[in-house]
Amino acid sequence: MGARLESVEALVFDMFGTVVDWRESVAAEVATHLSEYLPTVDPREFADLWRAEYQPSMEQVRTGSRPFTRLNVLHRENLETVLGRLGTDPKSIPARTLDEVNLSWHRLDPWPDAVSGLTRLKEQFIIAPLSNANVRLALDVAKRAHLPWDAILGAEVAGAYKPEAAAYLRTVEILGLEPPQVAMVAAHNSDLAAAQQVGLRTVFVPRLTEHGPAQTIDLSPDGDWDVVAEDFEDLADQVA
Repeated sequence: MGARLESVEALVFDMFGTVVDWRESVAAEVATHLSEYLPTVDPREFADLWRAEYQPSMEQVRTGSRPFTRLNVLHRENLETVLGRLGTDPKSIPARTLDEVNLSWHRLDPWPDAVSGLTRLKEQFIIAPLSNANVRLALDVAKRAHLPWDAILGAEVAGAYKPEAAAYLRTVEILGLEPPQVAMVAAHNSDLAAAQQVGLRTVFVPRLTEHGPAQTIDLSPDGDWDVVAEDFEDLADQVA
């Protein structure tokens, strides 16, 4: 096996941004379900604002200021926060509509290379998401996008949110492996840094438009990662 992954048995993948294009997918759902209530708001800007609440909401769990809470619940709370910041009372929108909008995170489209690349990598490795998504969210995304995971491991399985060490180490333990036998695949340097710190191998796959055409972060590797690949197909070529 090439590409410095000789002892690796499993590849675990960041999902939001690395495997699926959350921004365009969420924006399309927002345009469909909220345009009646927010006619002057750009759906992509709304998606960005919603995503901006992602880390702060999980940080409350990481610091222990609230018990572990599934991401689906956090997303719903964050949705109401964004509406309030845009000057719209969430109560002015039917709850069933907000619930449907919240399910946009369950209907994310994969990057063009994701399914074919994962299918090839599956022939050689155990493949699974290592995501902050809860199990049902990750399962729904996988079924809709035809992602060929060997296992669905949500954040509640580990009981921790990345970049906490437990998120990586408990996943490795569940797979019955040791950290050097697992490689974290991500489009985010910070995710890889946290995984590397606890002994996992690392693979950087940039997604240059995850945050839109004006993206300024994670355009290139900024650490000593084991592998850098253009996309999942290139990764499969490198480890063949």
